[in-house]
Amino acid sequence: MKITAVDPFYLRMPDITTAADGTQDTLLVRVRTDAGFEGWGECDASPLVSLAVYCCPMSHGNIINIRTSLIGETLESPDDVVRLSEKTLRNGLDIQQIEHAYSGAEIALWDLIGQKLERPVYRLLAEMSGTSDTAHPKLPYASVLFGDTPEETYRIAVGLREQGYRAAKFGWGPMGKFGEVNDIALVRAAREGIGTEARIMIDAGVVWGTDHETAYQRAEAFAQFSPTWLEEPLSPDAVDAYGALTQKHPSVPVAAGEGSNTYRMAEDLIVHGGIRFVQIDAGRIGGIMPSFQVRQLAEQHGIQYVNHTFKSHLSLAAALHVFATNPDFSLLEYPAAGSALSQRLIVEPFPVASDGMVRVKELPGLGVRVDTAAIRPYLASVRIEVGTDTVFEQGSL
Repeated sequence: MKITAVDPFYLRMPDITTAADGTQDTLLVRVRTDAGFEGWGECDASPLVSLAVYCCPMSHGNIINIRTSLIGETLESPDDVVRLSEKTLRNGLDIQQIEHAYSGAEIALWDLIGQKLERPVYRLLAEMSGTSDTAHPKLPYASVLFGDTPEETYRIAVGLREQGYRAAKFGWGPMGKFGEVNDIALVRAAREGIGTEARIMIDAGVVWGTDHETAYQRAEAFAQFSPTWLEEPLSPDAVDAYGALTQKHPSVPVAAGEGSNTYRMAEDLIVHGGIRFVQIDAGRIGGIMPSFQVRQLAEQHGIQYVNHTFKSHLSLAAALHVFATNPDFSLLEYPAAGSALSQRLIVEPFPVASDGMVRVKELPGLGVRVDTAAIRPYLASVRIEVGTDTVFEQGSL
């Protein structure tokens, strides 16, 4: 089948705030073929910056936009997805946002080829890698922001406990901004609110930059609350600082990786940063295949692979297929408090089953369907002109 259209869509909430909430807007990508199939993907990036990568006029042979690289191409097998990724990234060699932006299209291509072959994406990945194609359930941890105060954090944690969550991650907000006493109070509130039986994770939101000494001190202070990990205490590219931190063997394991927009960045954190949990966002790193390659690297190094998904259940679908077949990678970041846009994006979101687990859907492709009618009100008007030429105009859903 031939690719006939590659359409990015910019959607946003009516009001955008400075809160660390990546669900306030998004860039969806729809890819259509002459066989009547259409696939969807989502980028976790600045939507308009990424949108430009789909339509920017060619500057030279190393700056060719994504739509130009894909439209008219043949898509018959998973090998074609890999081939088209190599072509697109080579054509966009000098576009610094290329991997980040291409994530949406790459995910859509996997969705398409799974539909054509009538197989879930995770089975196609298993076939390509020669591994088991048995999917395993994952324990969802509700992914939420810290409240502005310990008291508000406690109320959030109690609410999650009442919803039946057995694990939760609290992040960003005031963490690291008002001193050690407040940081400890936030974590104590999270633990007391959700109870002693549940697992908690702490996301510091890169607040300590390259200051690995403070990160170590906080890890030791938080250990009394038994968190599963301390996530992103340092900047995404502070690999040396991560190495210095992990060489001190903090009492709380260190997690990082969501900021990796290439396989190489994730590899650096694993090999030289010494992290124990690598968290990869398929909507940032270039899509499903580079995420799967990081999963394989994690397996080789004996560390845990975890998805990073603070977006929608479309992104969650892509994330699940990457590591569904590894029973040892059992934790799943689960969007639990997103915007109305993120909550309405998919017709049937992934349910938490009666046993508290989430399972990949045994349906072709990603196994989910975008609810175009529900999200149409969030579609923003975008028109890009260069001189007298219109290089992009937002289409209809």
